[in-house]
Amino acid sequence: MTYGAARREDEPGGGTAPDAADQGLPGTRPLWRQRDFGIFWTAQTLSVLGDSFALIALPLLVLQATGSVARMGLLTAVGGAASVVAAVFAGAVVDRVDRRRLLIACDLVRMGLYGVIPLVWLFGPQIWLLYVVLPLCEAVGMLFAVGYVTVVRGLVGTGRLTEANGRLNATAAAAGVLGPLCAGLVAAWSGPAAAVGVDAASFGVSAACLFFVRFRKRAPDEHPGRGAGLWQDLRTGIAFLHGHPVLRSLTALLFVFSFLTLGLNDLVIYHLKHDLGHDDQAVGTVMAVGALGTITGALLVARVRRRLGFGATWTGSVAVCGLAFAGLGWARDVPAVAALSAAFLACVGMAGTCSLSLRQEVTPEHLLGRVTSAFWTLQYAAAPIGAAVLTWAAEEQGTTPVALVAGATCVLLAVTALFTPIRGSGRNLTR
Repeated sequence: MTYGAARREDEPGGGTAPDAADQGLPGTRPLWRQRDFGIFWTAQTLSVLGDSFALIALPLLVLQATGSVARMGLLTAVGGAASVVAAVFAGAVVDRVDRRRLLIACDLVRMGLYGVIPLVWLFGPQIWLLYVVLPLCEAVGMLFAVGYVTVVRGLVGTGRLTEANGRLNATAAAAGVLGPLCAGLVAAWSGPAAAVGVDAASFGVSAACLFFVRFRKRAPDEHPGRGAGLWQDLRTGIAFLHGHPVLRSLTALLFVFSFLTLGLNDLVIYHLKHDLGHDDQAVGTVMAVGALGTITGALLVARVRRRLGFGATWTGSVAVCGLAFAGLGWARDVPAVAALSAAFLACVGMAGTCSLSLRQEVTPEHLLGRVTSAFWTLQYAAAPIGAAVLTWAAEEQGTTPVALVAGATCVLLAVTALFTPIRGSGRNLTR
């Protein structure tokens, strides 16, 4: 099916005609009674938990073997670059293959790759292996991330998308806190290589869970043309974003928002340690409280969106993010920094869940992968540069003026949204 035909399926309000999943039973039962979503939810949480283990265990392996912080940073940079490159093509791949098999394969590949590390380490450290395994796992992880986004609507129906995404994001945030903590404990008890082994096992359990999930089968005409090239598929995703008024505005505003905010964690750490003179324990406390904010926002977003509508929820969340960001530079104690971080991350979670749910609601099934991939690529294209600029400016000028300027710009983005189609986005864009 061509892009033009896909666009003609859209309703005047920006949505698509309800599919079988929307009309059937999955969309009417509470989420806790939906077997397939429950199993999928468990698998996704385990997958995030595994990623969190790797986040701690692999740098510890490098530090243990080399004692070099620079080598740790190089490993992180290589993995991040692989993820960005994979994001460009992930949507086209996801839309071309069976998504259930892809998700299972991604988990099994990561289980195998990470499982090699503790076996090799039995005979002595081999740092080169990490520079091979991590980029491959990051690229496969991006495929999994895009794939999981595309299957949620078929599991729960359009009516419960925001609630389902909120729950997925809440448990992902919890796993993101629990994973590094557990990885640190395992590494301290039996070494970082053993922590990588636990990481590998988590992906195996996730794959086993996905084996029992029944995904809605796509009709033959929901698959992209087999003769289309990958670059054509990427352009198709970008064209859909450009053709949808709300998504076009969101993509442009989030491009700037990501540029301004990706370096926030570095700014918070710098402020706590350099400006306020606190130790690593204070940093850990602030990060833990911030994670609780993420969980809270993810759990509240469905209720808030039902009450206020998409436009008000997204715009209000971005405005509060800006106010919290601006206040961080003025905070002079740990509780104040922690509270502002929690407020910022709660609203980031709400805005992010809203935009994710909207893309799932209005995008035709056969385009979900390509649209998700294009959206993420455009949103984060300049974010690494923004993080570098933000932290450099903080070192040169101090955190207070930098946080104030960045926060005020975020508030300005929320005001700008009021002059775009985002403002008129109601409680349900699919009707």
